[in-house]
Amino acid sequence: MRVLMINTPVSTHLTPLVPLAWALRSAGHEVLVAGREDVLGAAASAGLNALSIGGRLTLDDMLIERVAGKRPAEAWGRPALEQLSNVGTLWMRPTLDVLPEYLALAGDFRPDLVLSDPIEFISLIVGETLGVPVVQQRWGVDPISDQTRPAGRTWFKDALADLGLLDLPRPALLLDPCPPSLQLPGLTGAPRGATCRSTADGQLPEWLREDHRDRGTGRRVAVSLGGRTLAFNGVPLMRNILDGLGGLPDTEVIATVEEEYREALGRVPGNVRLVDPVPLHLLLDSCDAVVHHGGSGTAMTASAFGLPQLVLPQMADQFWHGDGLERVGAGITIEDAAQQDDTARVRAAVAALLDEPAYAKAAEQLRAEMAAMPAPSRVVADLEQLAAG
Repeated sequence: MRVLMINTPVSTHLTPLVPLAWALRSAGHEVLVAGREDVLGAAASAGLNALSIGGRLTLDDMLIERVAGKRPAEAWGRPALEQLSNVGTLWMRPTLDVLPEYLALAGDFRPDLVLSDPIEFISLIVGETLGVPVVQQRWGVDPISDQTRPAGRTWFKDALADLGLLDLPRPALLLDPCPPSLQLPGLTGAPRGATCRSTADGQLPEWLREDHRDRGTGRRVAVSLGGRTLAFNGVPLMRNILDGLGGLPDTEVIATVEEEYREALGRVPGNVRLVDPVPLHLLLDSCDAVVHHGGSGTAMTASAFGLPQLVLPQMADQFWHGDGLERVGAGITIEDAAQQDDTARVRAAVAALLDEPAYAKAAEQLRAEMAAMPAPSRVVADLEQLAAG
């Protein structure tokens, strides 16, 4: 079976699909990733064959200009649900420019199946044009895909008409790696779990190898704001988080911070260790709680490890990940930007996650729920049947 993966031009939209791509390849199927240069690095890191269609869009630079020296939570606050229809507008029009290239590639590659993230509309057009099924996969808690579909229908209206399509097609199958108790009520999708430990790939640092051998009995908290929060003027937020956690007794804090931000971050408390970004599945099994920005990859990975979570959301679906974790009792969310900068508020929230057993119990229930969901190797059989039918 040949599988064509088509991805929106955001690398973190590709990484949740990597475990399924690995499972497809392990079953003997050919997988090819097609997307902007923005995602080719993530594809290469995952060991996937990829082809660039269109140049780099540098969406991060566009967003940095829009927030004008603030971080997104400060500039915009929490979006209303209907405002999520704007997600993707930065790349929808440029995507129209390269639609013919995608159709030409698909004609040459002749896929049996098309796989994409949940707001990649080119995949739906390619699949409909070739007459092959399209499978989309959510990233996690999903308030976005239903909101963006009307926008996609508007953006692609003329292109759809030119191809003789009356409407934007729908996927033949929607996969969902999010545990049902965490997902938004009313959303349906074929469950797929036990995958989030492998959404990133990388080298095991020597310090972590030694640490697993020699670690003491104290508590450990991981702080990871993802690959973009610091770039979006998030260094002051990280500084406030670490200053707040400096007052926690018998607690080591591991914070992932790229070297380029270390000087601006300044001195950190004595119980804080700054490390280069590391695949979270290598780190989290030694941790007792996680502080993060609400990104789907971090939230799903921490949930797969059964860890209580403090969520400090900055934009888009990050707020809804915080909502879900708080609703099931596995986390605390601070969504107001000013309160996120309150060191005492952050310290109290993390202390509660560590000291109150109810959070650990709910997090463990979430882990068990995810572990019971079908693994990628089992999902592959369903995709084989879908393509054959």
